[in-house]
Amino acid sequence: MKKKLNVVNLITCIAFFGILIAFPIITIFAPKESFSDIENRTLQSMPEASAKTIYDRSYMNKLETYISDHFAGRTDWIKMKTAVETFAGKYERNGIYILDDRLVEKVEEPDYAFIDKSINAINKFVSDNDVPVYFMLVPTSAEIYRDQLPESAPNANQRELINYVYGALSKNASTIDVYPAMQAEKFNYIYYRTDHHWTTQGAYIAYQTAGKKMGYEPVPREMYDIEHASDSFLGTFYSKALYGGIEKDSIDIYHYNGGSSVKDVLITSEYGKDPASYDSMYFREFLDVKDKYSTFLGTNQPLVTIKTDSEGGKLLMFKDSYAHCYVPFLTQHYSEITLVDMRYIQMSYKGLLNPEDYDQVMFLYNASSFMTDINLRKLAYGS
Repeated sequence: MKKKLNVVNLITCIAFFGILIAFPIITIFAPKESFSDIENRTLQSMPEASAKTIYDRSYMNKLETYISDHFAGRTDWIKMKTAVETFAGKYERNGIYILDDRLVEKVEEPDYAFIDKSINAINKFVSDNDVPVYFMLVPTSAEIYRDQLPESAPNANQRELINYVYGALSKNASTIDVYPAMQAEKFNYIYYRTDHHWTTQGAYIAYQTAGKKMGYEPVPREMYDIEHASDSFLGTFYSKALYGGIEKDSIDIYHYNGGSSVKDVLITSEYGKDPASYDSMYFREFLDVKDKYSTFLGTNQPLVTIKTDSEGGKLLMFKDSYAHCYVPFLTQHYSEITLVDMRYIQMSYKGLLNPEDYDQVMFLYNASSFMTDINLRKLAYGS
């Protein structure tokens, strides 16, 4: 019996050290990728050694990251580690809280002095342009489901943030408060479970709410045919947490059953170049990759113009990516909609367009991104 036990121990020992030796060898010789789709980030490339990088330890630090990024079976190890830690009661990983039925982000407390710079720039825009301006600041899932967060889990109060911003905006800007409507619909599928965006259903609720302020009659929900274009979406929160215990998300496209009003979608990806023209707001090739949310209007671009056969006026929108599944609803009410993403504009907006050529201007941002945005202050740039 003792001899048999020694044999088992020997086999276990050999297997253990075999794994320790095998995995680094596999890591060295296995094909390397430069980008992790599942984590949505660039992986560390093999660093170059020099006397300087060895002396300041940057070489060793990058080499350690390189080995970690390319370790054989790395993603599966991380998933297993996350599952074990969650089972043990740890409910945060890489700034993501793991709840029973969804992932939500940890939102740090806002720096109001920082936010004031964006507000001042928006107020300057309002005073510089004789056109009606509307502002919508959307709470994220972290706010709407804050009652489900772990006890004492730090998370900013977005209701207070939205109240502060709306109170500080120019009286000549009309605010659109979607918070009560989103809160009332919280038990419906209004936010993705694994991603930071709202769903198309969530965007529709905001579209309904905005109509009261912006002067259009929202299309009733029953006038849309809902296409479940994908049921395998794993978004940005999943990429950060790598936790597989949450149900995958659906990508839903709302088709107006009276027919599409869109005539042309013009996307300018680089200033000075002619825009590319498309006949649809939906880029279905993204349904086959990880970044399925980009089905709505494609990836983020500096300037997008949607022309329709509707008889409404022209709308200019400054936005983040929350606008991408929201804007299709507006195509029934505006003849032209221009979307500007200030993250990709390195010049005064006055060099791109004249806001007074439009009938209305709208700002649409989610509260979490607005808190840390440095790009809206570009609105204060001179011509």
